[in-house]
Amino acid sequence: MAKSEKSEKSELYKKGEKVRRELRGDEAYEKNMKEYAADPHTHKFIELATETVFGALWARPTLDYKTRALICVITDATMGRHDELDIHLRFALGQGWTEDELVEVLLHMSGYVGVPLIREAIFVAKDVFADERKKAKKKK
Repeated sequence: MAKSEKSEKSELYKKGEKVRRELRGDEAYEKNMKEYAADPHTHKFIELATETVFGALWARPTLDYKTRALICVITDATMGRHDELDIHLRFALGQGWTEDELVEVLLHMSGYVGVPLIREAIFVAKDVFADERKKAKKKK
């Protein structure tokens, strides 16, 4: 952290850090933080996102993480944000959504946002599901 930046983290940052760790799990969180810390620009980005997106939005009390993860899956698929969709599908699985439920959400969306967007989202989901099943198998 640069000398001009405060060394004390804000309360929103602390909340956001807690949310990110809960969504990713300790191991994935630590790996993710190392990836962002490797470059000063990505480090600045994750610091901001931790405070604003996770601390100010995800930590709000009215909706649970499970609902918020599904909202992110839907918006990512709608906007064709495949890298983010990958992340948020993993969050959604971790929050208890099943593969079948997530696919059904995507299929339902095809009538509203279009088949081409959802076709691509289904391919992202297929890869995420396969990767998560492989990880779960290794843990056994």
